[in-house]
This record gives sequence, C-alpha cells and structure tokens, in this order.
Amino acid sequence: MKAERRLTLAFCAAFLIQPCFAQGQDAPGCKDSPLISRYPGSVLESCAHRDDDTYRFSVAGRKTKDIEGDFTHIEYRFPKGVTTAPVLRNLVSALHSAGYIFEQNPTLSQADFVVHKNGTWMSIEFFGNGDGFKVFIVKEIALTQVMVATAADLSTGIGSSGHSVVNGILFDTGKADVKSESAPALKAVADLLAQDPKLKVYVVGHTDNMGALAANMDLSKRRAAAVVQALSAAPYNVAASRMQSFGDGPTAPVASNDTDDGRASNRRVELVKQ
Repeated sequence: MKAERRLTLAFCAAFLIQPCFAQGQDAPGCKDSPLISRYPGSVLESCAHRDDDTYRFSVAGRKTKDIEGDFTHIEYRFPKGVTTAPVLRNLVSALHSAGYIFEQNPTLSQADFVVHKNGTWMSIEFFGNGDGFKVFIVKEIALTQVMVATAADLSTGIGSSGHSVVNGILFDTGKADVKSESAPALKAVADLLAQDPKLKVYVVGHTDNMGALAANMDLSKRRAAAVVQALSAAPYNVAASRMQSFGDGPTAPVASNDTDDGRASNRRVELVKQ
C-alpha cells in the first residue's frame, strides 16, 4: 500500500505544474485508481470495474498473457495542447520508482506498455495524437477449486429444505451463456431428475447487487433460461416440462454483498421443488 501511494505522489510531483485534479467533468461514478494518477487538467471519461474478469496483456517477446482477477478500466482525456511525450516520460519515471517490472521499453513511436508487480498488472495504452490514455488494471487472484454439485447433494437439499444450490454452473461476467466447464454440475441435475421421475423443479437464477436492479433481474432470468435450455438438449435430454426458469436477481442473497466472497456466493443457480 505504501508503494502504491508513493507511485501516485511521484506521478503528481513529477508534473509540478498544478495540483492533480481534473479541470473538466469526470464521468459519473468514475474515480482515480490509487495505483496511478492523472495528468493535470485531464478528464476521466469512462471507467469500469468487475470483481472477476480476464484481460490479455502483451508481454515480452511479442507474446500475450491472460490475467484473471479484480479488473479496473480507466480512460483519461488530456487537455488541449498536451502531447504524449511528457505524459509518457512521467508515467515511466513514476512506475520505475514504484518498483514495477516493464514488459516493454516504451518509446514515442510505440508508447503502449505493460508493467506488473506482486500480482498487479497494468496496461497503459495511448490513443489519438496525445488525446489521452487508457489504463487496464488486473489484481491477480489465486485460482480456487470450484465445488461441483452432485445428485446426492441436490437430493439432500431439496429433501430437507425444498431447494438446493447447484454449485459449478458457470457464466462469464455479465453474460448468460452456460460455460462448458459447467458440464459436471448439469449432469448432476440430470441425474437427480432421472432418479426421481416425478420431481419437477424451478430453476432460479440469482445475482449480486452490483449494477442496476433491472439489469440484474434480466441477467438472472436469462441465466436460468439458459440452464433449462442446456438440460433439455443432448446429452442430458431432460423433459422441458419438468423445469421452469425464474430470475430473482439480487433480491434473495445468502450472504452480504459487502464482500467479494459474499457477492460470489450470491451469484448462483438454485433448484426449487415445484
């Protein structure tokens, strides 16, 4: 944390022209990252944050590396009259001082570059002719073993409480396409329904509370419908009449949305006995 603060201070101090604040209006909801500061007078035009996403970074030898973790995207536009040269010079100086490792040696003709330190990766990408630059930041997270539901687990949950979480059904952030890695969990649902031919279930999608309510409700409905569609198709071939999809969005959390772990628990698919 101290090194990150020094980076911000070093970048601000390097300009010495004026304090580090924007002269225009930043995009609503956007704010600077503590890892890197803005050029004086710049405007923060757009931003995005996702708890778990992947970004492809350019590394040495013209290769790429996909890094998964906490993702942040920030885009700055410079004030009129500013060129890439002073911004690049001070960025490089500040990042070197903070101990970041450079994957490329940036030049004015090829200003984009990637740095990393202690699992934090940053890609600096300039656009236009001194118009501004984009920052893509990923704080790498350790891969965890995903617990996958079994037919026995699902049967126990439904028998005791009338519903059960289907661990192991996976989606990309903000999308409703069931990932191929979900196959073991889908098979567990199919096995459960095969073992009890009279059982009918609601397939219910849930999200965390990040983002707009309407968007989360829609996403949860589409994810539940995608699960029903996947189970109805080969190789599972579950009769569609035995399943009905619903979306509860963020309205039925099982954990606090104030932590990453809590939000991860709330993003789930459940079976509810009809």
